[in-house]
Amino acid sequence: MQVIQADEIHRTSFIKRGVTLEYFTIAYNSLEGLIALVAGFLAGSIALVGFGFDSVIEVTSGAALLWRLHADADEAWREHVELITLLVVGGCFLVLALYVGYEAISSLANHALPERSVPGILLAVASLIVMPLLARAKRGVARDLDSEAMLADAKQTEFCTYLSAVLLGGLLLNALLGWWWADPVAALVMVPIIAKEGIEAVRGDTCCD
Repeated sequence: MQVIQADEIHRTSFIKRGVTLEYFTIAYNSLEGLIALVAGFLAGSIALVGFGFDSVIEVTSGAALLWRLHADADEAWREHVELITLLVVGGCFLVLALYVGYEAISSLANHALPERSVPGILLAVASLIVMPLLARAKRGVARDLDSEAMLADAKQTEFCTYLSAVLLGGLLLNALLGWWWADPVAALVMVPIIAKEGIEAVRGDTCCD
């Protein structure tokens, strides 16, 4: 009996930590998405706009995970919520992949020239610092709760790190060397990564390792 109560106390602690991480995810990515979308549209940067939409998806995922964590007490309902969360996140990824791919190809075909974006560069650098730490913390909670949905959310946060690196490379090449094509090419590099994560989430191909 005492062992069961201790396990429940530990699980409650893990849930509280997960809730805190998701609230931070929602707050940070809301600000990140706003800055990226505004800066991206002003600069004509497809990669930056795509990064902004990914932030919107992370906010959606964070909200879904809050729902999942609050439903943790009911094991049957918990599993149902996890399935819905994985489907929602996966579907958003696939839509994002189609959007970024279409816009990047259109930009290359039309020789669309993006402007330099200092806010975009600073945003990418900030995300390269924040996202790995956040992803690591989420993986720990996912492992403690044995939650595939939480692990999928951690993967999405980790994926944001890769996008930040690709985005930063494209923006710097355009700003420093004037390589206009670096931005849409960087966006195209994002597409298979986005699509892969989306397919895996829809299929439920995750594991709490």
